[in-house]
Amino acid sequence: MRRGLRYVPLGLLLAVLLELAVFVVVGRAIGFGSALLVVFAVSLLGLVLLRREGMRAWRGFRASAEAGQPPGRQVTDGLVGLLGALLLAVPGLVSGLVGLLLLVPPVRRLARGGVQRAAERRVSSMLAGDLFGPRRVRVRRGAPHPTPEPPTVIDAGRAIEGEIVEPGRN
Repeated sequence: MRRGLRYVPLGLLLAVLLELAVFVVVGRAIGFGSALLVVFAVSLLGLVLLRREGMRAWRGFRASAEAGQPPGRQVTDGLVGLLGALLLAVPGLVSGLVGLLLLVPPVRRLARGGVQRAAERRVSSMLAGDLFGPRRVRVRRGAPHPTPEPPTVIDAGRAIEGEIVEPGRN
């Protein structure tokens, strides 16, 4: 984790340079005043959406907690929405475009899945079950695929092959 943090200043510097380069290109294409107005309008939209996404995330979290359901899906969806609104609020054309993409439902679902998988890898399986609910397993009938090494679990029962399936997806 700490090894990746040493690249944060370099990444921020590259992001600022990319934002400036894109602003110069857009400014030459549509004019400096128009480009500045677009950046200002996108940032203002981001500030408005930041409040809306924050309230939406909080309501989703409370509703799932009151219903006794795992809040992980609402939390990850809220985090992706907040990140999108925050990127819109940060002055810049590239960050605004990325933020806008994170608010589009299909891209948001993909990002939410990525955030959920990353969270599941970093926490214990028990905590992941509490956050995201129980996992469903799809079992295939038939001969299992040969494995190069013997199974590590000793069981008198028969081994079955399966895969993890998201709830609600087939």
